[in-house]
Amino acid sequence: MRVDKYLWCIRYCKTRSIATNACKKGHVKVNGQVVKPSREVYPTDKIDFRKDQINYQIVVNDLPESRVGAKLVDIYRTDVTPKEAFEAKDMLKYSKDYYRKKGVGRPTKKDRRDIDDFYDTPEEDIQI
Repeated sequence: MRVDKYLWCIRYCKTRSIATNACKKGHVKVNGQVVKPSREVYPTDKIDFRKDQINYQIVVNDLPESRVGAKLVDIYRTDVTPKEAFEAKDMLKYSKDYYRKKGVGRPTKKDRRDIDDFYDTPEEDIQI
């Protein structure tokens, strides 16, 4: 089975064209080698691919005849993605909440208060 069709069948990609584009961009590796969408996949192959800033690692158990239901996906693949990959995505999500791009305008009232609190020093700590 083609690698793009396999990723679509086991529901890692919503459409087959998304899986094909991921292969063309170099986001999919089979046994450590970047592959084209037409590369054949066999049982015991290890597939590494990048989706939503997570590097997934799966092992092919069996090849499905066609797209399978979500409950049956575990029959055809074993997910060996380390948990650190998912934790890194959560940390990235939290870091984006507090990032303000340059040139987006004046600071809001809350931003101004945060800046003032950061730069203000208590007067009793100042020695003259």
